[in-house]
Parts: sequence; structure tokens; C-alpha cells
Amino acid sequence: MPDLLLELFSEEIPARMQAKAADDLRRMVTDKLVAEGLVYEGAKAFATPRRLALTVHGIPVRQPDLKEERRGPRVGGPEPAIQGFLKATGLASLSDAKIQSDKKGDFYIALIEKPGRAAIDVLAEILPVIIRTFPWPKSMRWGARSAKPGSLNWVRPLHAITATFGLETEEPDIVKFSVDGIETGNTTYGHRFLAPAAIQVRRFEDYEAKLLNAKVVLDPERRKDAILTDAKQLAFAQGFELVEDQNLLDEVAGLVEWPVVLMGSFDQEFLATPAEVIRATIRNNQKCFVVSDPKTGKLANKFILVANIEATDGGKTIIAGNERVIRARLSDAKFFYETDLKTKLEDRLPKFEQIVFHEKLGTQAERIKRIERLAAEIAPLVGADVEKAKRAAKLAKADLLTEVVGEFPEVQGLMGKYYALAQGEDPSVAAACEEHYKPQGPADRVPTDPVSVAVALADKIDTLVGFWAIDEKPTGSKDPYALRRAALGVIRLIAENNIRLNLLKVIPKFVVTLLEGDAVKSAESPIAIAPSLLVFFADRLKVQLREQGARHDLVDAVFALGDQDDLLMIVRRVEALGKFLDTDDGKNLLAGTKRASNILAIEEKKDKRTFDGAPEPALYSLGEEKVLAKAIDEVKAEASAAVAKEDFAAAMSAMAKLRPPVDAFFDKVRVNDDDPKVRENRLKLLNEIRSATRAVADFSKIQD
Repeated sequence: MPDLLLELFSEEIPARMQAKAADDLRRMVTDKLVAEGLVYEGAKAFATPRRLALTVHGIPVRQPDLKEERRGPRVGGPEPAIQGFLKATGLASLSDAKIQSDKKGDFYIALIEKPGRAAIDVLAEILPVIIRTFPWPKSMRWGARSAKPGSLNWVRPLHAITATFGLETEEPDIVKFSVDGIETGNTTYGHRFLAPAAIQVRRFEDYEAKLLNAKVVLDPERRKDAILTDAKQLAFAQGFELVEDQNLLDEVAGLVEWPVVLMGSFDQEFLATPAEVIRATIRNNQKCFVVSDPKTGKLANKFILVANIEATDGGKTIIAGNERVIRARLSDAKFFYETDLKTKLEDRLPKFEQIVFHEKLGTQAERIKRIERLAAEIAPLVGADVEKAKRAAKLAKADLLTEVVGEFPEVQGLMGKYYALAQGEDPSVAAACEEHYKPQGPADRVPTDPVSVAVALADKIDTLVGFWAIDEKPTGSKDPYALRRAALGVIRLIAENNIRLNLLKVIPKFVVTLLEGDAVKSAESPIAIAPSLLVFFADRLKVQLREQGARHDLVDAVFALGDQDDLLMIVRRVEALGKFLDTDDGKNLLAGTKRASNILAIEEKKDKRTFDGAPEPALYSLGEEKVLAKAIDEVKAEASAAVAKEDFAAAMSAMAKLRPPVDAFFDKVRVNDDDPKVRENRLKLLNEIRSATRAVADFSKIQD
């Protein structure tokens, strides 16, 4: 079956837009093909700085013929309805329609036969529409045509459209159409400087090969691989190690069509500036990689750049130009850093009194004071020194007002640590200045220093309580203040540091601390904030546990008990329950408990009552009843004692003892006895099974 080759050749496409644009082109074309009945075999899109390309293979030569029966009005129906039916179906008269009878009467039926069109004609119709409606985040009009109504909007001036369609064994045809005066053809262009001449192409295979000969690597993944491999080899050859940066690699691969890796250097004196500042300067300003000394792990005074040309002088001029710019930028960074060191962190804090955190939550200065108080409350709970926690909370945000962070926001927190150490702060205080933002995502590191943990929890809980207080909670997919991330951060801090933090008791204290200042005007009462926020934490913990592979039904079974205030204990209980249910005892006890619950549900519905209350021992007539009743009493006591000691493994072991008597009971005992009193007593005994297992989880929520 034929293949389609489509290329949209333009001026420079911003690197940040290329990947999405390629995916949008593939999606829009293939969706439209399928909608037109042209089911294809495969498609792949590519992007370079100057072109979007798409290949779709295995497209049918033509659309399938369409046969459709369309039901019309009743025979003898109103004339307007009949005329509308004829017009909609294209029938000349009612004599061309069939009559079909059913229970409701006789109706006209139109048999519509629509022959399929040639696929190349369909493509000529859909492709210009896709080009004109392409969803660029930003687009422009240009040239004389831009003054005309309906002129093309594109990310940059569009110069040529290549569109061919045909079988692999034949010369493909050009898909004929035009957009804004640009006629389609089979001509493309190579590298702007190295091979600018026009190139005639036929189908994707020779298109890609001819571009490669013309110094254009079409596939962005191939460009990334080439850059990474060459950069590593060049660094290694000079005795260094590349500091890899995936985001930078993605960006640089979108800036070049023919990557050429070169190495430059900068003055040794700049290495006195923190490595992260050097890296941010070189990365942000020149899109270059840094290298390190493998012996020490420290940055070297070298950098790696990626040119888009094979220069006749071996790249000396390009390297010199980059060195000149980087020298100037590093001089600025060094000046910023040295200037920052002249002012202590605490001396910057008064400026926060003029900076509003949120109009309903006061200034940054007021927020820092709240975090200080909260950190002092949390410190004893996490084993942190109270005074160090307060000091860290006071200084943690100060680096936001420094010159370096103003220039490079991505190093906030980190620079706070450097400045704190430079002014002689305790190492734990300095570490907390950096780590109180963590974790910022599922892959981010969780702080372990108690002072860092205290300040990180205070920072995140202040954010959550504050926005809950002013009724700015996440809704649907909207979460402008990243409150879900903050809640997951709290959960990870607690779980991964094995912290016992009873949120049901702690959060109300935080609410009071938050609301006692005049800055916060609560839209929700303190009484309502804590329970609502606890539900939010519970939902986030469910998400976290499920992402870690915990069964969602086990999470629900533990949460159904209602004790959602101690996140660490919930995590441990879910883990223990999962292990228990992997054993034969666990599986069989679950089956027995489910059987008991099902019987109870049926009988409770039948009798319109529940079977609560203790069974009467005097009504036990069979040994299996007595053995089960005794086992339930023993297991209840043992499991409850184990849960009280937070030994969930022991609680599960206690539960396992129920399996034999439960199995024996269902083998030998008829629950619905003819004697109503015996029946009721046995149903109460079944309810005791359900009640006993609730010491560890609600087994009714667990799937078989």
C-alpha cells in the first residue's frame, strides 16, 4: 500500500516547540485519515530547527465504498418531512426509496451508495486544512500576503511544502494543493550553510538519506545520541567527564541540524564561584555543557558547546566567540556572588515586609514568622533541636532576595545553604536552607536531617493550612498553588523518615498558629479546616501508595477503619496486610470472611435488621460453634493488643488463627437453622468474625 511523505519547511522553529509540533502533526493527519476511512499501518513524525516531517505508511489507495440505509418519515407523512428526507439523502423522488414495515407502521428507507475517493484526493483536501489550523502556541503572518484576509499563520515563515504519495515500487505522485500561495512539490533543502541547494526527493527512505548527505540529521533522537556520545568522548579524551543534563540535551538537539561538538575553556579563577552558579550561567546563557574532573568530582574550567556547522578553521572562531561571552557572564555571576556575601541573610529579612506572599495570607515576613513557630512545634516531634529549627526557618527564604537567585531562580535554597555556611551558621541550619523545599516531586530526594525535616514540614503545612483557610483548594485538574505536591511532600517526609505525627492533633495547632495573626482572613472556620485537610491527606496517601504498587483495595480496606491521622501507621498497616494476604492463611481467611459478610448481607436485608450484639453461649449446640466463638475472643484480644503496640505483623499472625475454626464452622454448621433463636445466634457469631477482622482492616473492601 502507498506511503505519504510530508515536509513543512520553514525558518527556525523554536526548540521548545518542536517535539509537540511533530506529535501534533502526526496526530492530526492520522486522526483525519482514520475519520475518512483510510486506516494506515504506521506513522512517525520528526522535527529539526527548520522542518517538520511526517511519514505515514500503509495507506489504502482509495477509501472503501460506503453503503448506508437511512430511515425516513412514515408513509403518508407530512410533506415537509418527506421533502427534507429527499434532500438529505439525494433521492430524486420517493420511487427511489424502499418501504420497510415494522410494528409502528410503514417507513421510507433510502439506500445511499457513496463510492470511495482516491486517497491522494482525500489527502489533497485534508492536508491544507491541517496546516492552516495547526496549533502553534505562537504564530505569525509575514510578507505581502499577510495583509490579505485569511493569510497563513505559522510559527515562522513557511517556505516550502513537500508532499508525495505512492507505492514503494513506483514513482510517487505529488499531492497537489497550495497554502497561502505555496505550491506543494517534491523539493526540499539541506543544511542552510553546508548544503543549501535544492534536493529532489521521492519517498521517506531517500528523503532521509538525501538529507543526511546534505548535512541534516532528521531524527531528533539520533541527534541527541550523536551529541551525547561525541561530548562524552571529547571530554574523556581531554581527561574530563561530561556533566550530563537531559533537559539541556533535548534543547540543544532542537537548535542544530548537523551537530558538531567542540570544547572551550574559561579562567580558573571563576571556579571560586559555586559550581551550580557556573553551571547555570553556562547553561542558561550559552546552552553549553560543563565537565568535571573525575578524580575530584569538581568542575573543571572547560565547557562543551554544540555547533551547527563544520567550520573550516576547525571551530576555533566559534569556540573563541563562546569563550568571550561565557567569560563576561561568569564575571557577572562572580560579582553577584561576592556582592551577596557582603550582606548577612538575616539583614535581608526586613525587605520581606514589603513583599506580599498572597493578598489573603499576608506578607512573606508574616509567613516566615509562622513557619518559625510551626518549626518550633514540629522540632520535638521529629527529634530536631528547637533553636536550630527556628533559626533555619527564619533564614530559609532569605536567599530569594540575593543577586544570584534573582539571576538564576533555579538555585534558590542551594544558595541559601552556601551563604549560611559562609556566615558561620550551624551545618544543619545551612542544610535546611536548601532542603526545606524538598521533596518537590516523586523523584526528588527526601531530607533526613531532623532540622531540615522540621522546616520542610512547617513550610508545606503552612502552605496547605493557609490556602485551606482561604478556601483555595485544588479543583479537578487545577492546582495553581501546587497543594497536591505539598501534601505528597509531607507524606514522603513522614513515611521515609519513620516519623510519628498525629495529624488529627497537630493540624488544629497549626490552624490556630496561622489564624492568630491579623494577616489571614479565613474563609473557613478552624473547626472545618482540620478534618477537610485530613481527607485531602488521605486521598494523597492513597495516590502515593498506589503509585508505589500497593493494591488500591488494600488501601481502601485500611482507610475504611477511619483512623487516617497517623500516616506512617497507615502505610505500615497496608504493607502488613498485603504480606498477609499473599499467604494461604490470608487468602482462606479472606474467603471465609467474605462468605460470612455475604450471608449476613442477605439475611440482614431479608429481616430488615442487623445482627449486632454478643451471641448467647447457651445456644451453641455444635462443637464447631464453641470452638469458633472461643477463637474469636482470643484473636480479638491478641490482634487488638498487637495493633495497640503497632505490631501489625503480629496482628496478622493472630488473624491467621481464625482460619481453621472458620473453615470448620462453614463445613459443619448450618447457619439458617429452623429454630429462629439458633439462626439469630449463629448470624451474630458470623458478625463476630467480621468484627474481629476489623481490628486490622475492613475485609469487605478487599477484592478476591
